[in-house]
Amino acid sequence: MEFDELQKIWDSQNQQPMYMINEDALHNRIHTKKAKAGHITNFTELLLIGVNAGAGCLVVGLNASKSGTNLFMYLLAGWMLITAVAVLVSRIRRLHRENRFDRSLFGELDHAIAMTTYQVRLSQLMRWNTFPIALLVVAGMVDGGKSLWIAVALVIFFLLVNWASGWEHRFYVSRKVELETLQKKLEQE
Repeated sequence: MEFDELQKIWDSQNQQPMYMINEDALHNRIHTKKAKAGHITNFTELLLIGVNAGAGCLVVGLNASKSGTNLFMYLLAGWMLITAVAVLVSRIRRLHRENRFDRSLFGELDHAIAMTTYQVRLSQLMRWNTFPIALLVVAGMVDGGKSLWIAVALVIFFLLVNWASGWEHRFYVSRKVELETLQKKLEQE
């Protein structure tokens, strides 16, 4: 049987061309991906704001309650509070930009790509953020007279954290590439 005959049978049975894209199903799938990316992004932002602000305040409180000040711990607290504020500002800007996308299939896809792009940048920024935090923590430990073994253990810990955050970052990059590939395919048709 020829291909054209198969397609005619398919069309007559389903009232649709054989390789026609089911736009409703595709739209729902894109909407689901966008919603999932939005949920992860919201959770990540709120977690980063809460953890950095809480840890920054805790470090200030602990350092202030001890006799003798540790400059590196104050710098660490300041860095964490600045990070919390930076993520908060970034979140406000991101939420403000969300109104520019329409609710069409391509608008939802653009929105999903913009959200995953933001997520990729945020994860990359937080990955790089482990280096100044690690440096300040280790310097604070050494300045506070702690054992060098504790400093070495902390360096290993932060290296493992950086490695794990790289895995997370690659996950977000692959999601972005998947959405961009879908966008290119749809633009070709």
